[in-house]
Amino acid sequence: MKTHFLFPNKFKKVGWMLFVPSVIASVYISVANLNIDNYWVVKVFAFSETGILGPNKYFTLIKNSIVDESLLFSLIIGGILIGFSKLKIEDEFTSKLRYESLVWATYLNYGFILFFTIFVYGFSYLNVLFFNTFTLLLFFITRFHYLIYKLNKTSNDDE
Repeated sequence: MKTHFLFPNKFKKVGWMLFVPSVIASVYISVANLNIDNYWVVKVFAFSETGILGPNKYFTLIKNSIVDESLLFSLIIGGILIGFSKLKIEDEFTSKLRYESLVWATYLNYGFILFFTIFVYGFSYLNVLFFNTFTLLLFFITRFHYLIYKLNKTSNDDE
């Protein structure tokens, strides 16, 4: 079977090393309500920067904490590498499980978005949107690996 759009299996380990620490750090920062604005402050290029009290700036260099951007970058890259790296044995059935898991995760993710859009308002909704950037990958990875685990468990029980 041809898997044109999947990464080699060895990328999965890199994905786990990026994804897990980033998820833990992001959840901890959010739950503990930590202010990370003073850590890892560097000059970055910004297409647009809208200050609350200051004027809007376009195509400029600004000083910004890149902790949240780094975590989000690691989450997304790690999640993509985990979810879309080949298994050691990749066949039509695992492709079917991958496809079904992706569809299931998409439905679940957008169901949560609709739910939170109705019941969460203000700045709390910004947290919902932040977590939404990687929850689709999280749901997909969880579902796909759970189905692979069940498949392997039933295969081992049959022997």
